[in-house]
Amino acid sequence: MRSLLLAVAIGASAALAGCQSSSNDLSSNSATQTDGEPMLRITLDVEEPVKSMGVLQTPSSNHAFNVGYGKYGIACEGSTFTEGVTPIGRFRVNAILTDDNFAMDPELIEQSGKSEEFLKTTLFSNMSSIDFKGDGETGEYGSGYISLAPVPETPQPFEFNEYAGTFRWYSFAIHGTNNDIRVGRKVTGGCLNVKASDLEVLLDSVELGDLVEITANGPCQPG
Repeated sequence: MRSLLLAVAIGASAALAGCQSSSNDLSSNSATQTDGEPMLRITLDVEEPVKSMGVLQTPSSNHAFNVGYGKYGIACEGSTFTEGVTPIGRFRVNAILTDDNFAMDPELIEQSGKSEEFLKTTLFSNMSSIDFKGDGETGEYGSGYISLAPVPETPQPFEFNEYAGTFRWYSFAIHGTNNDIRVGRKVTGGCLNVKASDLEVLLDSVELGDLVEITANGPCQPG
């Protein structure tokens, strides 16, 4: 299967900075592109989130875009996902959800207790309908949701559950937003967010099983 390597680093320079798993400090690390495979690199800036940028590299072109990340900072590799904190480490795409596209690991489909057809026709619309802040705003995932699972596997709170009576899939992810002004800021619930136009480019490139590597150049929170 084709692999997509997503290197997420935090820093203002174009060079990626990485996090050492044995330390709470994040240091330099570069991702290597496999011949013929696209590579997505995201550089998150700790001090100036507005400078956080990503570049999707393919054999034919590069696509640069802004990103936002967790409002409470960064969690060290191997951490348990917590609200508002963006984890670092290696991850694998295990679900891709949009209004007109559905791809999910068979194990997750079985875990859901629902049929694949039900998930395909209902899951993302359910998730998009949730008013998380109670302010009347919905569509907080924008036009798509790229779910990520840690590699190697570690215990996580990711699950199918109900939020305010609405069935959903809860995980770490790359997704859109209902307000592009949130992109490039440290404001998310822990996921990485991108603008609608950029998300469409990613959704055209990402496949199940693609690898994602998230690194950083500043302090991370052990967990």
